[in-house]
Amino acid sequence: MKIFYAGIVTETNTFAPAPTGRANFEELGLRRGDGIGEVSLFEPADHLLRQLAAQDGHQLVAGLWAFAQPYGPTLRSVYEQLRGELLAGLRASLPVHAVILPLHGAMVAEGYPDCEGDLIEHVRDIVGPAVPIGVELDLHCHFTERMRLHADVIVCYKEYPHTDINDRLAEVWALTVAAAERRIRPVTAVFDCRMSGLWHTTREPMVAFVQRMKDLEGQRGILSVSFGHGFPWGDVPEAGAKVWVVADGLQPGAEVRAQALAGELGRELFAMREANRGTQVSIDVALDRMLAAPSKKPFVLADVADNAGGGAASDATFILRRVLERGIGNVALGAFWDLGAVQICKDAGVGAVLQLRVGGKCGPTSGDPVDMRVTVRAVKSDHQQSGLAGSVQACGASVWVSTQDGIDLVLISVRTQVFGPELFTGLGIDLTSKRAIVVKSSQHFHALFADLASDVVYVDSPGLMRMDFENIPYQFRDLNYWPREARP
Repeated sequence: MKIFYAGIVTETNTFAPAPTGRANFEELGLRRGDGIGEVSLFEPADHLLRQLAAQDGHQLVAGLWAFAQPYGPTLRSVYEQLRGELLAGLRASLPVHAVILPLHGAMVAEGYPDCEGDLIEHVRDIVGPAVPIGVELDLHCHFTERMRLHADVIVCYKEYPHTDINDRLAEVWALTVAAAERRIRPVTAVFDCRMSGLWHTTREPMVAFVQRMKDLEGQRGILSVSFGHGFPWGDVPEAGAKVWVVADGLQPGAEVRAQALAGELGRELFAMREANRGTQVSIDVALDRMLAAPSKKPFVLADVADNAGGGAASDATFILRRVLERGIGNVALGAFWDLGAVQICKDAGVGAVLQLRVGGKCGPTSGDPVDMRVTVRAVKSDHQQSGLAGSVQACGASVWVSTQDGIDLVLISVRTQVFGPELFTGLGIDLTSKRAIVVKSSQHFHALFADLASDVVYVDSPGLMRMDFENIPYQFRDLNYWPREARP
């Protein structure tokens, strides 16, 4: 069989201060066709799909892959150009027996509140009703009826942090191939949990819930179970947490069982809503806990509201300012997206001592700039860090600066969240000797920082991604959801 795969991937924060343009996609690379190695970000998925195709004896045809760091809504012309290029590649590859689309699920463009649903429908118009379409989504997706109607198989990640991206892609492949070979006939049932929030799968009760989803798969015609957490900072009509179940329509009663199971799991999630509430604390409470904790291992503070992976600018200064005001030393903070500060430090060179203005440049949710006297400790023209699923995340030109009190800052020129210690250690910072490490990330850091940390605390700062879910100023989303309503 000939199988086509392609994707346009970004997560849209509709409250972000700037739109996503063509340059945002080009910054991290547009990969066309079989350009292996052009963009390291796509290599793990590309390698996996090629391996699966070779094992199964199928021909794999690559189309456009595009990724942009999460930010504001994509410009209409940019989305339409990318969509047009992807669809042109599909038309040129016809006939195909199946289509695989690794997407995100929370992409919004001007005039397109559901980019993924729009894209899947256009793919369906080209390949017709008989060719199965398999879709992989991030669990922070907006699962929409348009997606359900036009795709045969939709699976989202189960883990947050997303440590199972390749596992889920392999699942999409297996189910889509089985559908193309007419061994199964996928049908999907969905349940709207009417909730908004974040669900960390690194702690209970979510650890057990994820395992329960896995245990249900393969039983009585149930092919796949997904819990889409939703993306709270995407103001679109079909936002929110949803459970969906894919069943084999060839088995009698499977569709009814799927609907019943989706409802059962969705109500279980609602029943545990309080247990899954976030554990964010104020900046000063977090710093007090750090100061009171034993200093054998670093204390990790997550600046969740300034996470570039959710569309924040990654230049907020709220925690940095309090660390300085309280005279707390021996702390590493990163990564600050600050093009001007990076250039000044590059021009000055390693060893230079200068007065530097850091952060606070992208609007009220970035806070005010902080003026510091620093020493430039390291400059790297193409800094990188390891990302999800074996990918590599570019940081661009990056610098390490420090104060006399041992405040170490990582400044980057390509906006990205913190995934692992490499963001710091790759510039020469010794994290093991630090009293605290402040990471601009909501949860993806956890996989690689947990063993390093004496404790992990999630900090509630006034950044763009505040966890005040009941008061997010939605205009388009249905407001009948928990925690805005006690019993939605």
